[in-house]
Amino acid sequence: MSTTTAVPAVGASAPDFTLPTDAGTPLTLSALRGRTVVLFFYPKDDTTSCTREACEFRDLLPRFDALDAVVLGVSPDPVRSHAKFRAKYALPYPLLADTEHAVAEAYGIWREKSMYGRRYMGVVRSTFVIAPDGRIAHVFENVKAAGHADAVAAAVAAAVAAPVAPSVAGLG
Repeated sequence: MSTTTAVPAVGASAPDFTLPTDAGTPLTLSALRGRTVVLFFYPKDDTTSCTREACEFRDLLPRFDALDAVVLGVSPDPVRSHAKFRAKYALPYPLLADTEHAVAEAYGIWREKSMYGRRYMGVVRSTFVIAPDGRIAHVFENVKAAGHADAVAAAVAAAVAAPVAPSVAGLG
């Protein structure tokens, strides 16, 4: 029942994808090369923790903008749900609909979970900071929503100040 895909390591190329936004238009990750991308995965629109996390990213967006970072939220909810969620909380960044959870699987965060003794597959709340060259600069796995956006903003600032060094595997 669990996923076999590992979480991409810092320095690895971020898995590329194309997903529909809350507006129904496709967004391709590689089209954002040249900018830092904050890709935060959350389990479900309009739930307590997910709303808190989304609103914290909303409230801190000026910090991300100042660092030329693009914030993207991703969950398995459909476009229509994302559109309602984004409008309800005035979220100023796109929400991506990963309804088939292919992107969550590619990032290794579609995993078996348990609630009240029931086991099911779902998104493990995680965030990836992707450097302008398309490499993973920072990974936050299985995070708590409260205060998470602030920690991500600090990591983005650090990544901008000291970019990920290119891989030197195979040299020497």
